[in-house]
Amino acid sequence: MEWVLGLLSWTLNRARWPLGLSEQGAARWPRIMEEKALEVYDLIRTIRDPEKPNTLEELEVVTESCVKVQKINEEDYLVIIRFTPTVPHCSLATLIGLCLRVKLQRCLPFKHKLEIYISEGTHSTEEDINKQINDKERVAAAMENPNLREIVEQCVLEPD
Repeated sequence: MEWVLGLLSWTLNRARWPLGLSEQGAARWPRIMEEKALEVYDLIRTIRDPEKPNTLEELEVVTESCVKVQKINEEDYLVIIRFTPTVPHCSLATLIGLCLRVKLQRCLPFKHKLEIYISEGTHSTEEDINKQINDKERVAAAMENPNLREIVEQCVLEPD
């Protein structure tokens, strides 16, 4: 029995090694993902609301817990953000999602795939908005509109 357990342990370690998941590495894994999530949060918390002089953090549209990061492969990460509009009928929820996407696409220092969603049950048209802010063609078309681009630029501008 001891021999079987030793063989099993050896096999698991060999399987984890190419993925960088040694026993020590596996213990560090959650901490690394938390650090990446905090890095993402630090970038989005200062985005300004399109209507108010407040940041998304001040309005509690984004919080630390709304950001999740998962490793896809050696170099790529999946970043998932679930933001909460201030009211269920917020007319600017799509614009806020666009600001989140633009800021992260510009500023994240690691390779990533980005998924942005409205927190479930917090907006009357969340499904439609989720589709819009995760559709590359719609995002590109929105950023071609000079008026919309100017609003996004003002929202994502770093405070002095």
